[in-house]
Amino acid sequence: MTISKQYFHDRLVLLGLSLNVFIVFVTLLFLVFRIGGGHSGYIVQYRQNLGGDAFTAGTVVQILSFGLFSILVFFVGLVLSARMYDVHRQLAIVVQAMTTLLLVFSLIVGNALLLLS
Repeated sequence: MTISKQYFHDRLVLLGLSLNVFIVFVTLLFLVFRIGGGHSGYIVQYRQNLGGDAFTAGTVVQILSFGLFSILVFFVGLVLSARMYDVHRQLAIVVQAMTTLLLVFSLIVGNALLLLS
């Protein structure tokens, strides 16, 4: 796959990419700095319909998977956006916007689960 030179020269695309890199970086920083050595388990799931067993405990690896998810979403969004840029510029920008939205949701959920621990 060859990425068009125009893709990285488009200012709106670069704005989306830099915003996504910033959100991934903030997500990774929040996850790494919020993980403390004193916790034996972290809350990784919350199911409202289970009542008293609504919280599911997990390990540090499961919490760090939010960071891995953010990195994966960024690269998939980058590849999809670059491939769509040749088809239509606005479609590539929409893919970047949806990637930003998904990264923000990942940041919110990861932060909320760490606050509950």
